[in-house]
Amino acid sequence: MEPSKARPTVNEVYEVLKQVEDPELAINIVDLGLVYHVVVQPGGRVDVDFTVTYPGCPAAQDIYDQIIEKVRTLEGVTEVSPHLVWDPPWRYSFMSEAARLELGYPI
Repeated sequence: MEPSKARPTVNEVYEVLKQVEDPELAINIVDLGLVYHVVVQPGGRVDVDFTVTYPGCPAAQDIYDQIIEKVRTLEGVTEVSPHLVWDPPWRYSFMSEAARLELGYPI
């Protein structure tokens, strides 16, 4: 019998999500404040609640697909379940200071 793989930590999931970029803004979804919640389930399923910058954003499917692709690379992940959510609506104040500076928003 193979030893069971340890599931990733929430911090490890956030780190790998920094590899997912919003294709319109070329900034990662963590710094943009698009990731609202991450849960790593005991069986290795990872749930990611995320949003996009505006309803109808054409990047939503690409971001969804990238979340699955990147999180699957973590050891112990058995399933990735992204959930596009709209509450609360995204605001520029959700961005990290670095992202706001890069996009020219006030700090």
